[in-house]
Parts: sequence; C-alpha cells; structure tokens
Amino acid sequence: MGRRVGFESWVERGHLVALDFDPAVTAIVSQPFWLHWRTPAGKARRHSPDFFARLAGGGGLVIDSRPADMADDGDREAFAATSKACELLGWGYAVCGQMDPVVAANHRWIAAYRHPRCGDPATEARLLEAFGAGLPLMEGAEAAGDPIATLPALFHLMWRRELAADLSLVLSHRTVVRRAGRG
Repeated sequence: MGRRVGFESWVERGHLVALDFDPAVTAIVSQPFWLHWRTPAGKARRHSPDFFARLAGGGGLVIDSRPADMADDGDREAFAATSKACELLGWGYAVCGQMDPVVAANHRWIAAYRHPRCGDPATEARLLEAFGAGLPLMEGAEAAGDPIATLPALFHLMWRRELAADLSLVLSHRTVVRRAGRG
C-alpha cells in the first residue's frame, strides 16, 4: 500500500501481508471503525474489526483476524453483529483464522522486496525473458546475471505478480518460477 498499517498479532500480520499482496485490494486500514449495538438483553456492546480493505471494483471487505479456537461467545456475538452491519452496507465480511504457515512465510519473504528500490528495469527484462515458460528459481536468476543482483529484482517481480510461483510450497532454489499468466 506504500505506507505502514498497524497490526496487533502475528495472525493479523499474516492477513495484512496477504491483503497487501492481493491485486484486488487497493487500500487497507487497520481498526477502521467502532461498531456499537445493544444485545437483546439491552447491554451496550462495541467492536472494532481488525481491517477494512477497499477493493478495486469499489467494494469493501471487513476482516476480523482470530483463530477459531481463540474466539469466545463475546467474539462470536461481535462477529455476528459486524457481519450484519457489513451486509447492510453491501460490504463483504470475513473472520480469518491462522494462515497456512508456508503461504504466510512466502508472502513475508517476497514482501521484503516490494519497495521500488529492489527493482531494476534492465535486470527485470532479463528475468522476464529467462523465466518465460518456467525455470527453477536459481537457474533463472543465474541465467539473468549474477544472483546477488538478480534475486532482489526477481522477488520484486514476484511481489508485483509479473513472475509467479506456487506459494503454497516452500520457496526455495528449486521453486519453479514463470512469467505471470503462463502455465
């Protein structure tokens, strides 16, 4: 998103990085609002969801990050109230648990290379040509030049989704990387 967004737990961090990596998300804010309501017994309650994501089509998505085994009755009540409010506004709502640890680790790794300083147009052009239909990560990095120079640009291209790999598998020198939109 080009700016810092807060998070309060490692679970939230995983969801935040995944949102930042998602091309359908154009903006993210943490703790976006307070929702106030009264329970059927008349008790005042309030809840602040973890994230609001503005989507490319103009819609919104509200997210609460909470592992299912950590949600209590109060949390479930808050999630139900938030879901109802989001439905009234035409926004999506999701309660997200712990992310797959491999996917989360891969997202964090390539996120470290999201800054434009990691890119280099000449290196990027060589990488895009080298990876064409797909090569193991290190083989393509070496084909494009010295890996010390090409790896940051390679991961930058992955962050920008110009190069793609199966991020559900541990990212390694053997990971097959290809130009996005191929195979």
